[in-house]
Order: sequence, then structure tokens, then C-alpha cells
Amino acid sequence: MKIKIAVLFGGKSVEHEISVISAIQAIQSMNKDKYDVIPVYMTKDNRMYVGDAIGDIESYRKDIGLLLEKSQQVVFMCDGSRTNLLKYPLRPFKNNLYASIDVAFPIVHGTNVEDGALQGFLQTLNLPYVGCDVLSSAVGMDKYAMKAVLKDKNIPVLECLCFDSAQYRDDASAIMRRIEKEIGFPVMIKPVNLGSSIGINKAKTHKELEDALELAFAFAGRVLAERAIEDLQEINCSVIGDYESAQASECEEPVSSGELLSYSDKYLNGGKGGSSSKGGKTAAGAPTGGKGGMSSLQRRLPADIPPALREQVRTLAVQTFQALGCNGVSRIDFMVDRKTGALYVNEINTIPGSLAFYLWEPLGISYTQLLDKMISLALKRKRENESIHYSFDTNVLAGVSLSGGKSGKL
Repeated sequence: MKIKIAVLFGGKSVEHEISVISAIQAIQSMNKDKYDVIPVYMTKDNRMYVGDAIGDIESYRKDIGLLLEKSQQVVFMCDGSRTNLLKYPLRPFKNNLYASIDVAFPIVHGTNVEDGALQGFLQTLNLPYVGCDVLSSAVGMDKYAMKAVLKDKNIPVLECLCFDSAQYRDDASAIMRRIEKEIGFPVMIKPVNLGSSIGINKAKTHKELEDALELAFAFAGRVLAERAIEDLQEINCSVIGDYESAQASECEEPVSSGELLSYSDKYLNGGKGGSSSKGGKTAAGAPTGGKGGMSSLQRRLPADIPPALREQVRTLAVQTFQALGCNGVSRIDFMVDRKTGALYVNEINTIPGSLAFYLWEPLGISYTQLLDKMISLALKRKRENESIHYSFDTNVLAGVSLSGGKSGKL
């Protein structure tokens, strides 16, 4: 019997469209002999839809309203032993079952979906899901929290300052003075919990710093400031596994069109070093799903780095993955200071664009095989969780007397 996989994508996130690309790439590469795949599209207000057109990339190039009109809205419901997708609105005295789901596969990017919120929802449904759990998703999304955990494990990260929107509203000038005094120029300003280079800017002057803070706070309630490495080389490496065992992929060197890797570099500028922007096929022959998401980024693959640095990156990538308690596939992004040779972890992408499949193909691991491994890890975690006691029998409520209301009753 095939395993029913619900692939969830979209959602209330500024990276909504990137999620659509990543998910449809994955759906097209899944082994249909093993899995019954149900694409579940989440709108920007988090309504969920299924249907024949939901897994077709062409449907998203047109009016989304038309797509939703010919699709079925659904809701998840746990009945104790099974987690079901039900047709919505529910019809009294009718069979509302759309499908019973064995495993959820979130392929989502950004806040409200990749940050543990969706993972927590799936956990309350008792539904096994692929990828990082609630805690590792949340810490991985929060750049400041991530740095704190990695520093505790002696994994190299750049020192930073963090400010919230209340501080910014109360005294933006004080924030700027502190950044200029403690970090200086040039400085990187980043939203704490966004990816895809959204809201990130490099400031070299007081005016540029003012503009960078305004932009970053438009996208997030907390903003991070750190020293900008002037002679920077960026290296990315993916990891697959869990707390027991993990392995690193080949390393890539993204190619930017300017001083920093932009949203356009990552998702809109296909070309040399990346997949064609018209789409194509993976090494296993599976279609990539149209415009290629992170797979279309211009890159050097393998990265043009010495063998010793390659192994250092791959070792630190696995250490970072396991220090944060990750599961499934993540991508760890590194910064090399060419002047000093120092290597730093920049960030982790707990659900990377295109699931970083292109980093595994040089090692002989196809996208289909990568997805198989990710699903296997989810099922392994399910078996482990089933052996843990989450409650115990107690009669503590029998002797409880509540006070504060009439007769001490609720």
C-alpha cells in the first residue's frame, strides 16, 4: 500500500511564491510507485486547497482566484487514530473525507510557516511530518537565537547586536549611535527571522544605516546588526540526517550580481552555473518544475575552494545541523573572510529553497533518493516518539477545590 503524503506549501509568508516553486519541484520528483502524493496549497491567509490543478506550476502563473474556484478547500482533523483531510465547508450527514494522511511534508519558507508554527500545528494533529521539529525550526529561523546556540557549542559566528521595534520607535538615533560605536562601517542590517535576502542591506554611511534599519523593521519586529565582511566569499553546504547520523553534501559558491546575494540573484537570474530559468530535469530525469527557485541560482558547483576548506565547511555544517537539533535536509550558509581566512556560519535554512537537491547530485544522490530519505527520517521519528510517555494516570483532580468564585466552583 502506498504511503499518503500531503505536501504543504505556500502560506502566510513573504516567501510564499518561492515555496510554490520548491514544492512543485519536489512533487514532480517523488517516487509515485511508493507514495500517493496530495499537494495542499495554503493561501496567504492560510486556507488550504487541494485538486488536480494545485500541483501544476502553470496554475500559479494566472489568477489565483480562478485556481481556488476550481479546487476543493479542506481542513485537517485528527480522529485519534488517523489524521484526515476533510472537505470544507463540512456538510451535515455527508461523507466529508477527502483523504487520510500518513505523513505531512511541509515545503514552506519564511515566517509563520518555516519557523515552527506549521510544525506545531501538525504535531497537535499527531501527524508525522518531514523536517525539523518545532524547536529546531524556531531557533533556525531566528538568527539571534541561532547564533547563541552555536556560540555555546564553540561554532564560529560573527558577533552581533539585536534591537526590537519598540526600541526603534522610542529612539532610532540611539540604536544608530550604538551600531556605529560598537560595530562601525560597513555593517550588515538583517531582519532576525526572514530568509531569501529579504530586508537585508549593507550600510557604509550614516544615511545608508538609517535607510537599512527602516527597511528591515518594515519586514520584522526584531533586527540584527553585524560587521560586514568586505572581502567576502560565500559557501553553502547541505546536510541530511538527524541527531544520530548526518552527512554533508557538496559545497557551492553562489555568484552574486552585486556586493551581497540578493533575492533576484537567488530566484530570478538563472544562467551559467545554475539550472535554466526555463526549467529542466534533475540528474535522475525528473522535471524541476519550471523556473527553478534556488536551483536556478548562478553558482560554482563544486565551490572553488581548497580541499582543506571544503572539509572544514562540511564538518562545521554537520556540527551546526546537529547542534540545532535538525532533521531531514537543511542548508547551512557560510562566510569566508578572505583577508583573514576566518570561516563563520552565517545562517541555517531548515527548509532550503529547492530542498538543496542540486547539492546532492554531485555525490550521486538523486532528488528522488533525497526525498525518500527525508520521508524515512520522518517515519523514524514517529516510531521514536511513540515510545515516549506524554502523560500518566493520576487522580490529582479528585481532591482539587477551586476558590475565588461562588461556592468555589467554576
